[in-house]
Amino acid sequence: MVVLVTGANGQLGQSLQFIAENYPQIDFVFCSSAELDITNLDNCKAVFLKYKPNYCINTAAYTAVDKAESETEKAFAINVTGAKNLAIVCKEQDAVLLHVSTDFVFDGNKKAPYTEEDVPNPTGVYGQTKLDGEKAIQEIFENYFIIRTSWVYSQFGNNFMKTMLRLASERDSLSVVNDQVGTPTNAVDLAEVLVKIVKCQLPNPKCQINYGIYNFSNEGQCSWYDFAKKIFEFNGIKIDVKPIPTTSFPTPAKRPSYSVLDKSKIKSAFKIDIKTWEERLKEMQPNQ
Repeated sequence: MVVLVTGANGQLGQSLQFIAENYPQIDFVFCSSAELDITNLDNCKAVFLKYKPNYCINTAAYTAVDKAESETEKAFAINVTGAKNLAIVCKEQDAVLLHVSTDFVFDGNKKAPYTEEDVPNPTGVYGQTKLDGEKAIQEIFENYFIIRTSWVYSQFGNNFMKTMLRLASERDSLSVVNDQVGTPTNAVDLAEVLVKIVKCQLPNPKCQINYGIYNFSNEGQCSWYDFAKKIFEFNGIKIDVKPIPTTSFPTPAKRPSYSVLDKSKIKSAFKIDIKTWEERLKEMQPNQ
């Protein structure tokens, strides 16, 4: 079975490469954006003809939330046109598409975890392009899994954890927003779930093919301030961390004030256990 991964050099792409050797029954093909430009339909068709994948895991995305406000066309090309192109070639080649989306499709005005049935209402360009990408896939065919996730971090790529560790080495104190609540997601855990979904589609009496939209993050919830405090605690770093409101840290793009995702559907469909964000963060640190 061939699984083609787009965006191989990004955080999630690297996380999939990290676990790939644990799945010898899967022939992974990792394509960087240089090898597979998802915004170019002809390029997509050529790569799919070459490798003939049974599954495509799309980890390629424009994720610079604030820059998207001024780079609208670039964000649209990758997050909407790119998603559409992959859906087109997956349909042509009879492949299944696994596409990663985001909590930013929601406005954050809810006070309880978001389910897959909640009505999206993005507040910025990034969230809008990710939602439009979801819709583009759904308009083309039905053989897709769209996985919405949140606050992704890992030892790979650029992410909040790495930024906090870098800033802690440069400063004596930090101010971090404490009125945005969500759930950190370890990118390796997300990678494992994506592979689990692929494996579930193999002849397996315990798994039905349940195409559609799913939420995935680690369990629990916290503010960015809480997350930062735990990063420093688990790394044995002493630093003064001050909680601040979002209003004290203005950004071009509005963030959801609450974006915790309800994982009931994915846990039931694929029989998965999900670790808490604290547990997963602690496991990553040395000497823990």
